[in-house]
Amino acid sequence: MRSPLTRDVALLLARIGIGAVFIAHGWQKLFDYGIDGVAASFDQMDVPLPTAAAWFSALVELVGGAALIIGVATPVVALFLLADMVGAYIFVHAGNGMFVEQGGAELVLALGAASIVFAGLGSGRFSLDHVVGPRLWKTEAAGTESR
Repeated sequence: MRSPLTRDVALLLARIGIGAVFIAHGWQKLFDYGIDGVAASFDQMDVPLPTAAAWFSALVELVGGAALIIGVATPVVALFLLADMVGAYIFVHAGNGMFVEQGGAELVLALGAASIVFAGLGSGRFSLDHVVGPRLWKTEAAGTESR
């Protein structure tokens, strides 16, 4: 059950599911609430630099979620998503218990934990990272050898 194929399929399915949730929340911030609405909400929650934080969270969630699904720059993208979830936890959900209906941390903890997994394990074989990454490393290695 712990074959490389199983691992890669699990990473792919997890990337699709988690990426879709991030995309939905980024889309919501950009196009449903609008950045001004998100910034106003962040300001009420005492989030520092609320407009910058609104842009950061919306773009990281939307673009990062899409990047996660296709598996491009996965470890770096996952660290940005993790930072977004740490901020959401600290400024919004800490102290509200666990459950979402009370403003709790369950969603940001789950998304943050998934981000840690992707940062540590990468995207697996079924990803753009797997297709492009080896070519990039070969190009970089060839470039440094000729110097």
